[in-house]
Amino acid sequence: MATIERFEDLICWQKARQLAKEVYQAFRECRDRGFTDQIQRASVSIMSNIAEGFESGTRQEFLNYLYIAKGSAGEVRAQLYAAYDIGYLNIETFKYLNSLAVECSRLIASFIKGLKSS
Repeated sequence: MATIERFEDLICWQKARQLAKEVYQAFRECRDRGFTDQIQRASVSIMSNIAEGFESGTRQEFLNYLYIAKGSAGEVRAQLYAAYDIGYLNIETFKYLNSLAVECSRLIASFIKGLKSS
């Protein structure tokens, strides 16, 4: 297996980047600034923590950041449910964004497992 030299090459980071972009687009017209700010920050937190952990220098620090990123993916999912329930999202957009967030969680969990076993 090739060594990854840049966090931008991590599939989990790429997917988190896509999720952040899609969250920003989905809520760009939302006038609830408090809610919008929270879900946008949580989505950016996923990719940011993956990157910060990658650059941190030690495997244990990287794992800690990955767990934080995974937690942020869960936070985004919870907020997506609230957004749907409140009426900020239609069902199609909710399902799409939720599937991206679930995929981020899955990819991060898989990466954590791989790091722990290597």
